[in-house]
Amino acid sequence: MIKDLKDFLLRGNVVDLAVAVIIGLAFAAVITSFTDDILMQIIATIGGQPDFSSLTINIGDGVIRYGSFLSAVISFIIIGAVLFFVVMAYEKIVPRKDAAAKEVDLLTEIRDLLKAQNENR
Repeated sequence: MIKDLKDFLLRGNVVDLAVAVIIGLAFAAVITSFTDDILMQIIATIGGQPDFSSLTINIGDGVIRYGSFLSAVISFIIIGAVLFFVVMAYEKIVPRKDAAAKEVDLLTEIRDLLKAQNENR
């Protein structure tokens, strides 16, 4: 059972996933800091406050906190824009291999394997 656990944990996909999660968390911290500490402060100089959570509408005993929603939407747009630019920069550095080229490589590999099988008969 311990051997199976070791095999599972050391399988390439699990290690890759763990690395991706850790890098993703670190990247999320950087983006959150960029959003909260830089961009929202710029918005604060324009709009007068860095956080819109104090904006509310009172309806009877209920309170609609549309300011919190507005802050979340602004953060989402900023984070989406930053991720867009990061991905665009990454794709310029490391160009993706298109699906057609991958398909041709796979078909070539299958052809070569079939050819080798026929030669061994």
